[in-house]
Amino acid sequence: MIYLTRLNGQKVMVNIDLVEFIEETPDTVITLTTGKKFVVKESAKRITERIIKFRKSTNTVLKR
Repeated sequence: MIYLTRLNGQKVMVNIDLVEFIEETPDTVITLTTGKKFVVKESAKRITERIIKFRKSTNTVLKR
């Protein structure tokens, strides 16, 4: 799970296994497989970097 910031400054923890889409419209909208949507301050690129960093920290095969 990664922390993201809603537009009002509230931190929210998102389960990255449930992320279906990340769109910039121009705000960044994350759509989960459950249909729930979040609008966050972070860019799609920054979210992707956080997901990769999280995956590397939890999967030793990716550390190579």
